Amino acid sequence: MTYLAKPKLLRPDTPKNALGYTKRDYEGAISTLCAGCGHDSISAAIVQCCFDLDIEPHRVAKLSGIGCSSKTPDYFLGNSHGFNTTHGRMPSVLTGAALANRDLLYLGVSGDGDSASIGIGQFAHAMRRGVNMVYIVENNGVYGLTKGQFSATADKGSKSKRGVVNNDTPIDLVALALQLGATYVARSFSGDKEQLIPLIKGAMRHRGSALLDVISPCVTFNNHAGSTKSYDYVREHNEAINKLDVILPKDKITASYAPGELRRIVQHDGSVLHLRKLHEDYDPSDRVGAMNYLQERHALGEIVTGLIYVDSSAEELHRYLNTVETPLNQLGVAELCPGNEALAALNESLRRGA
Repeated sequence: MTYLAKPKLLRPDTPKNALGYTKRDYEGAISTLCAGCGHDSISAAIVQCCFDLDIEPHRVAKLSGIGCSSKTPDYFLGNSHGFNTTHGRMPSVLTGAALANRDLLYLGVSGDGDSASIGIGQFAHAMRRGVNMVYIVENNGVYGLTKGQFSATADKGSKSKRGVVNNDTPIDLVALALQLGATYVARSFSGDKEQLIPLIKGAMRHRGSALLDVISPCVTFNNHAGSTKSYDYVREHNEAINKLDVILPKDKITASYAPGELRRIVQHDGSVLHLRKLHEDYDPSDRVGAMNYLQERHALGEIVTGLIYVDSSAEELHRYLNTVETPLNQLGVAELCPGNEALAALNESLRRGA
């Protein structure tokens, strides 16, 4: 029913935040993703966070790359600024926008293919430079738009719906972000809004590079070979007059579990995730401890969720570059081009510094 427009009329008693906005003001177009996709849960969490934090929609810039995940900015914050970049290039475009206008909240939405494969170089530099952004990776381990090939985050030994075994070692974006110097690092599960929403809120209030790796199950690619209810099986045993394709809706996968608890999550294709929520006395300010803990849990086949690391005193790119408080896009020619004398003085200061 994605072709149906949302009704414009609201009930008089619809809740409003301190700015007078309703949740509808933070929504976007109706999602065209598969019914039950975890990405839609992430979009709903972003809407809830912006509503709760009284964020003005026009103060948000949302950027994305290519993939199912990168389609999602169309489904939230319809009154915000938005830019859909090319595959893997979201971080550099966002960096340029953030340097030009520091007054906006920058929200980068990407996927495991967009960030861990073609865009891994850009991901790395955005983390190490301290770009003031919320970087959300909607991670399902497959290329959803191109029929379910493994992405770089797929676990070694996992099988595709075609029965192909992945022999490559996965890239852990959380571990990589810790090593590269990100100052807010978290992982969550799209079906656990109780955990996900506070993590997104914390990232939105953080100054510096904030990464959220959100495990988001793909509902489509459990249509595996060997199933008598698969589309391929039906086509092979049916004399059809034309060829149609339908993706049946699936129930969303949700999870609610206590800090320190291990939860076994069965996905639509029968594969199992073992999610370990951080215990309450975990110290998220210890970067080395966080890296060690990730490796310990990984060796046991567990995926750690929660706020893994945060540096509450972190600075961001504008502070490192010592830019002026006025956004660069609001400066005039006199400020941006001060003349030859100013350029000569700058060059001389650099020579002395060298």
